[in-house]
Amino acid sequence: MIQYLEFEKPLAEIEGKAEELRAMARETEEMDVTEEAAGLDAKAAELLRTLYADLTPWRKCLVARHPDRPHCRDYIESLFTEYTPLAGDRNFADDHAVMGGLARFDDRPVVVIGHEKGNDTKSRIERNFGMARPEGYRKAIRLMDLAHRFDLPVITLVDTPGAYPGKGAEERGQSEAIARSTEKCLQISVPLVSVIIGEGGSGGAVAFATANRVAMLEHSVYSVISPEGCASILWKDAEKMREAAEALRLTAQDLQQLGVIDRIIPEEIGGAHRHRAATMATVGEAITAMLKDLSGKDAPALVDDRRRKFLNLGEKGLAA
Repeated sequence: MIQYLEFEKPLAEIEGKAEELRAMARETEEMDVTEEAAGLDAKAAELLRTLYADLTPWRKCLVARHPDRPHCRDYIESLFTEYTPLAGDRNFADDHAVMGGLARFDDRPVVVIGHEKGNDTKSRIERNFGMARPEGYRKAIRLMDLAHRFDLPVITLVDTPGAYPGKGAEERGQSEAIARSTEKCLQISVPLVSVIIGEGGSGGAVAFATANRVAMLEHSVYSVISPEGCASILWKDAEKMREAAEALRLTAQDLQQLGVIDRIIPEEIGGAHRHRAATMATVGEAITAMLKDLSGKDAPALVDDRRRKFLNLGEKGLAA
C-alpha cells in the first residue's frame, strides 16, 4: 500500500477512487468500470507528472525521507553478491545503524558500507533510524582499513539524518569518530565512490561521502543541517523549514552546480519509493560508471584526486 506524502493528497484521492471502482466491480460481476477506472488512472498519471516536474527543496526533503524508499540493505541485496557482513568496532560495540562488509559488485570484490534506517517500527528502533553512534564510524574505519590492505574498492551508501547526538555518543567521542572516518576516507589508496540514496545529513554523511566520486539520487538531499534544525537556529521557529530548505541549497541539482557532487542519478516519475527495482538498477549502473572512471588511476593518483576534489570545493560557487 502506497504511503502518500503531504503534497500528494490530491493524487491519493484520485487513485483511491479508481481502486474503489475496481473493488465494486469485483463484487458485482455485471458492473463494467474499465473505462471509468482507466480515465482516473490517466488523470492520476498526469497529476503525478505535474507534481514531480518541479519539486521544491522542501518537497524533495519529504521524498528523500519517504519510508518506502529503498534503503542500504535493499541495495546490498539487489546489487551485490556474496555479501559477508562484518560487525563491531573492536572497541565498544556493534552499531546497527551502520552496516557493511565484503561483497562482490559486477563480480569484483569490494567493501560496501552504508547507513541503514530500517523498514518497520522494530527495525527502525534497532537501526536507530540510521543515526550512527561513534562505534558505527569506527566500524567503517576498520572496514576501510581492510579495503586498503587488500586493495579493494570501497562503495558507500549514505542515508542518514545525521550522527546520533545522544549523551552516550558524545561521551564516547562522537565528533572524534566522525573526524577520523573522514580522515580515513582521504587516506586510503583505493577507489572510493559514494551515493547519497536518501538523506545526507551533516558530518554523519560526510564521514562516508569524502569520496573520489559522489553521486546523488535525483530526489535525495545533502546538507550541513536539516531544514527544521536550520529554521530553529536562524528563526527560532521550526515551522520555517520550507524557507530553510530553499536557503540551504540541499538538492542534487544545486550541489552539482556547486561542484559538491559529480553526478545526479535520475529517478522515475513518482520517486524511488514507487519504482524501487528500477531505481536500484540505475544506482548500480552509476556505481559501475564511477568505478570505471577511476580504474586507470594508481594509488597516489587516487589519493591526490580525492584530496584535490575537497580542497577545491566552492570554486564553482565563487565563479558563479
